[in-house]
Amino acid sequence: MNSTRVTRGFVYFLIFVAIIAILWSYNSAAPVEMELSLTELAQQLQDQQIAEMQVSGDGREVTVLYKDSERGPALVHLSGSASLMEELNYLGVSEADYRQGDVAIANEKPSDLGNWLSLISIFLPAIIIIAFIYFIFRQAQGSNNQAMSFGKSRARMFTGDHPTVTFDDVAGCNEAKAELQEVVEFLREPEKFVSFGARIPKGVLLVGAPGTGKTLMAKAVSGEAGVPFFSIAGSEFVEMFVGVGASRVRDLFEQAKRHSPCIIFVDEIDAVGRQRGAGLGGSHDEREQTLNQILVEMDGFDTDTHVIILAATNRPDILDPALLRPGRFDRRVVIDRPDVRGRKAIFQVHMRGKPLNRDVDAEVLARATPGFVGADIENTVNEAALLAARRNRKNISMSEFQEAIERVQLGPERRSRIMSPEEREITAYHEAGHAVVSHMLPRARAVRKVTIIPRGMAGGVTWYLEEDQYFYSEAQFGDLIASALGGRVAEEIIFGEITTGASNDLRQITKMARSMVTQYGMSSALGARVYGERQEMVFLGREISEQRDYSDAVAEQIDQEVSQIIERQVERVREILLENRDKLELVAQRLLEVESLEAEEFVALMEGHEPEPTDEAPESPPAAKTRSSEQEQDGQKEWKPGNLDLPPAPSPA
Repeated sequence: MNSTRVTRGFVYFLIFVAIIAILWSYNSAAPVEMELSLTELAQQLQDQQIAEMQVSGDGREVTVLYKDSERGPALVHLSGSASLMEELNYLGVSEADYRQGDVAIANEKPSDLGNWLSLISIFLPAIIIIAFIYFIFRQAQGSNNQAMSFGKSRARMFTGDHPTVTFDDVAGCNEAKAELQEVVEFLREPEKFVSFGARIPKGVLLVGAPGTGKTLMAKAVSGEAGVPFFSIAGSEFVEMFVGVGASRVRDLFEQAKRHSPCIIFVDEIDAVGRQRGAGLGGSHDEREQTLNQILVEMDGFDTDTHVIILAATNRPDILDPALLRPGRFDRRVVIDRPDVRGRKAIFQVHMRGKPLNRDVDAEVLARATPGFVGADIENTVNEAALLAARRNRKNISMSEFQEAIERVQLGPERRSRIMSPEEREITAYHEAGHAVVSHMLPRARAVRKVTIIPRGMAGGVTWYLEEDQYFYSEAQFGDLIASALGGRVAEEIIFGEITTGASNDLRQITKMARSMVTQYGMSSALGARVYGERQEMVFLGREISEQRDYSDAVAEQIDQEVSQIIERQVERVREILLENRDKLELVAQRLLEVESLEAEEFVALMEGHEPEPTDEAPESPPAAKTRSSEQEQDGQKEWKPGNLDLPPAPSPA
């Protein structure tokens, strides 16, 4: 790289010198209007027309300047060996003619610079051509070197002398830190384990949802152990040339052995560790060769090294079984979504060094954000800081955190979105229907906030207060489905027709009711068994179909059960809203007036009290999973507490 820069600089220097030489030659030469013969020069001297004659350094050229300023200079060439004076004497010009005409004769000395520039102007084209050819060959040689360097590892090494991340910077996963503390102790004192004949795990697989802190945990292990840390992404192994990935794996492990004890961290290992033979067309030669080399390096003949491999993935189900067997990735550390105590600790970590108001309570924020992972919490704290700075506050208050949570989940308010009065009224009754039904049902979630201000793709939003919950009963499922149907039934009661605003609600309740029948055994007619197995193609990484293990008659019965579950809740919701139509009207009209209702204002309306207007922010921000009138949520997503989605199947007690 440096030689290429030097060559380019030399070529640019030659071009610069050539330009200077050309400009100097052009400027140094006086503009000549005509050429004279010696006879004409002699006649003009005798007529006293000439003011000065400038003889060049070699004496062969004479520049003539006239007394008449309107006449330009003329040029005389001497062809013979005689000098200018000898030639003029021969033509009859005497010294008296010079004196009478006051003719000045100047002999210019030859310039060394001019001689050099003349030489350069002669040889410069050849030099430039040679330099250009040399430059092309150097470029070709550099390309060859770059091609040969494909097999070199692109891992970045970080020394452990000055760790930037330690276990103190990782919160919300105490069990994972306890598991990895053993790895840290081995790297610090390997002799203690060897003396007992113990074998430290060769590899540790960090498994968790996106944003839970897998990469941060790997950095913390390196910082605690104080050893070199090689970091590389799984996708960096694979190139367009077959064999490059395997070569990079060999080079990476060779570097690691030279710096042992050390840590190799492979982020997103599923990019190269997918199950072999599962690619489109049956295989993927380059990826499989890379995986084979990783398997050999981790548990081949040469394994007597103090090198520990950490790998992170959120898709452990698609990894090759040979990669997960004992002797390779011996240990699997799950970094799960944090609970309320973990979220509180993560909030406290990210609040360090930030100016906070006295009303900011990390415990309240943790209770308000079920299902948040570390990345979500970091983004929330950052959004709150940006809002405080934008509002010219001296510190960050609870109101900024409230709005930050709403921004993280649904995006900023879209007050500029134009809605017709009819759409605005439909949205108000739709969201009021959700809120009233949820308030009247015993097992439904409490309402946190209702608004008809558009956010993201949602025309209106109803927030619910939620807690971390992992088990759901059949009665609770019924209340969740009923609260989701509140908006659609309210539209039907008030306007006599339904709109597309409940499309997302219908998608969610259909999925929930079907799961009650086919996955959770909550159907008396079909019994306690699971119907259908999810089928997934490894190379696509998504569920593409359901493998039916039941007959068409059972499928028809499943459809009937799902429809009956939903219809029972529709009638239940219709009865609730007809009995409480006055409260539905009251909440909807209040929404049309003020656009947003906090929990205290909503409860006051439902209990028949006039809500007191407050300018202060509520005590805790919303724990948002929303009911949106227009929000579409496509694609599969993992359930988490707070989602109006299907909870996971209860784990065996």
